[in-house]
Amino acid sequence: MNNENMNLTKVIVPCRFSYLHCWEPNAVNGGEPKYSVSAIIPKSDKETVEKIQRAIEQAKKDSVSKWGGKVPANLKLPLRDGDIDRPEDEAYADSYFFNANSRQAPQVVDKNVQPILDQSEVYSGCYGRISVNFYGFNNNGNRGIAAGLGNIQKLRDGESLGGRSNAEEDFDSVDDEEDFLG
Repeated sequence: MNNENMNLTKVIVPCRFSYLHCWEPNAVNGGEPKYSVSAIIPKSDKETVEKIQRAIEQAKKDSVSKWGGKVPANLKLPLRDGDIDRPEDEAYADSYFFNANSRQAPQVVDKNVQPILDQSEVYSGCYGRISVNFYGFNNNGNRGIAAGLGNIQKLRDGESLGGRSNAEEDFDSVDDEEDFLG
């Protein structure tokens, strides 16, 4: 294998998008605004989960120098179990998830890799793929592996997450305006 042509920490992840901020950066807890997504992966997708785990292991090897020559015991890892960490959220049931973010805006494309211009087309709850690069960090004693968000590809619609209804749902059941205007 030629390592120059193969980035071992980069993974294309088929997932469901949650907490999606691909159009405007979002600041969390007063931090730096970033573009981000929580990627939800079904536990049944063992192939993707294994690719992510291999990339995380490679990122650990690549980052040992940042951590004083050895992997810390209390290393924060990005891949989390939805049944354990988000038991109250059914979107995360029987799934793994990780948060990926970037200071730079991702390219957002459709299944034909054409840019998506209508921002309402891509939302928390739809399905697609993201490109992610896993890397080590050491910030003020916080050490771990993070997921850098590359680009986003929407493949299909899904039920919206986040409780926001659309106009059709809101107004379809309302009869005539005569109800209000008398």
